[in-house]
Amino acid sequence: MLEERQEELINSVLEDDKEKIHEIIDNMYPIDIAIIIEELDDESLMKFNEHIDNELMAEIIEQASEELQVRIIKLFEFKSIVHLFSYMSNDDIADILGNLPIKMRKDLLKLMKTGDTRQLQELLGYDEDSAGGIMTTEYIALRGDLLIGESLKKIKEIGPKTEVIETIFVLNNNKELIGTADLRDILVAPEDEKLLNIMNDNIISVYPEEDQEKVSLLVSKYDLKAIPVINHKNSLLGIITVDDIIDVIVEEQTEDILMMGGVSKEERVDSSLGTSIKRRLPWLFINLGTAFLAAFTVGLFEDVIAQVVALAAAMPIVAGMGGNAGTQTLSVVIRSIALGEVSLKKNWRLVFKEVGLGIINGAATGVVTGIILYMKYNNPYLGLIIFAAMIGNLVIAGFFGFIIPLLLKVFGVDPALASAIFLTTATDVFGFFLFLGLAKMFLPYLL
Repeated sequence: MLEERQEELINSVLEDDKEKIHEIIDNMYPIDIAIIIEELDDESLMKFNEHIDNELMAEIIEQASEELQVRIIKLFEFKSIVHLFSYMSNDDIADILGNLPIKMRKDLLKLMKTGDTRQLQELLGYDEDSAGGIMTTEYIALRGDLLIGESLKKIKEIGPKTEVIETIFVLNNNKELIGTADLRDILVAPEDEKLLNIMNDNIISVYPEEDQEKVSLLVSKYDLKAIPVINHKNSLLGIITVDDIIDVIVEEQTEDILMMGGVSKEERVDSSLGTSIKRRLPWLFINLGTAFLAAFTVGLFEDVIAQVVALAAAMPIVAGMGGNAGTQTLSVVIRSIALGEVSLKKNWRLVFKEVGLGIINGAATGVVTGIILYMKYNNPYLGLIIFAAMIGNLVIAGFFGFIIPLLLKVFGVDPALASAIFLTTATDVFGFFLFLGLAKMFLPYLL
């Protein structure tokens, strides 16, 4: 369906058919329109902008990819961009400005209102992956001593200019955050009741320097619609809304998956050849180094392999099963770390569970592998050796799959970034050493 509309919209823009353009986009979401217009050339993009109203164009820019946002800002007049910004929330504007060259950012800020500029510069001062970097300064905050009737008037007045209206933040006379009130509770409360009497004073809040991933865990844990960002004087700086939290969760999960594969989060399918080489090649060299380490281990037993060729066929089974088992443990542990469910200090004893799991799974797969090798090579000792090696390597895989990401977390290294490399090295090197070492010990029974 989207593909059909894409072709229709592009053709309508090329033909400069305003009526057809509106007919197509009237029932479309801004994000879908943004995806489609990425295919337009600069001239067609300008034509498209001429045929739609500024409010819709602002929504499209908000939802567009970083590349399209920068392209539009470079293409349009700065006065037009500033006018489009008037339809956006400050946190979205700050995100867009953060992707621009410094000179262009300064030129745009000079054209904006002083109050907006001050707020935007404050938002731009925070790290983009912190609570301050993803918060918005558009919220409703009222004094606790206001009556419900007065509060409703304020909400009606301020509401259209804010991003969230369901949660009202309550302040004292010193402008300190003292609670939150749900709009539903305000609507059903008596008009002569004070706001502080119906508020919830059990506040979940974060400081602006808090990492966005930890913020997302808090929002998920306590089912919050918005979470306030405060300074160390308990003054309200901004709020983080659930739609931004969803973006954070998607971004963090995508980053972890890509890092586990040794790929940068900045890389895309359509990235240039040079960019892809730059992002991937260093990790491939690191993997090459670990591969040589495994090869060196195998080289220590060349004489044994030369005498029993069947060992060469069985070696990849031991290493492969160890790698797969380790990856299973690694995936579970990294996810638990991301959710804040596990730490080395509190949960180190769980490593024994992974060791036990390695013994059971190793024995189960080792029996099957041993029987198959016995039937193929008619040597029961080969079957017993691979049975023992399978148990040993799966124990190693479980142990290192659990310990490595937790140790990396302690040393401040992202577990998703480097765990897989260390794990593969451990299972390959120890797996080969164990299997071939046992083979050397029982060599007379294998000949």
